[in-house]
Amino acid sequence: MHPILLSFGSFSIRSYGAMAALGFVLGCWLVNVNRKYARMSSDQASTSLFVAMIAGIIGARIFYVVQYFKQYRDNFWGIFRVDQGGLVFYGGFLLALAALWLYCRRSKLDIVRVLDVYAPAMAIAHACGRIGCFLNGCCWGKPTDLFWGVSYPEGSNPALCYPGESLHPVQLYEAGEQFLLFFLYFYLVRHTKRGITMASYLTLYGIFRFLNELLRGDNPKVLADFFTPAQVIGLLIIPAGLGLFIYFQRHESKDTELSH
Repeated sequence: MHPILLSFGSFSIRSYGAMAALGFVLGCWLVNVNRKYARMSSDQASTSLFVAMIAGIIGARIFYVVQYFKQYRDNFWGIFRVDQGGLVFYGGFLLALAALWLYCRRSKLDIVRVLDVYAPAMAIAHACGRIGCFLNGCCWGKPTDLFWGVSYPEGSNPALCYPGESLHPVQLYEAGEQFLLFFLYFYLVRHTKRGITMASYLTLYGIFRFLNELLRGDNPKVLADFFTPAQVIGLLIIPAGLGLFIYFQRHESKDTELSH
């Protein structure tokens, strides 16, 4: 756990914010590298990224604050301290998706191709964000006896939740998964039919997130006192992703050689 990356007097750079910024920069670069597969101009790619970023941060923060509202009852301004962690991916994904759909409709872009292009960018950005979570000490795991279990310092939220126990570094599990999936999506967006990359992203993220939640020690259970909010959403997007995969595989012709 290393929440403060650098300090200069009273000014400090938090690890979570730095990793989130790195993820955004890498994601922007990847969208621009692959933008031709969505027939996006450089300006359209930049504008779509700005729209997705703003909507994603707002949506992710809203979901987190609603889920952990008790933390902010007496700390209203803390709601806006996103640099300290506290973002729920699904919230950001859903609002960013809605914002991108509106932007693509206005700009006459193919939302399916745009989401294909965004898949590897989201994977790499998410991986960086999870490393930030690990350094920040949020999104911690359940107790484990495995030798790679992580012990958090006294007074930290994970240590208060599980005093004296080693926990699964579930943040790093998810970061590793997303790094590996990034290479898959990067290949798919260039070599498969329209929609396949997007559908693969939905399916695989839903599956891995559902499994990761089994090792999470910080999330409340909301359905039958067993499933977490992320697992409930995963149960919805996994079949949706599979259905889209089958649809695009059957109905789309391979057309990846697109001009700038």
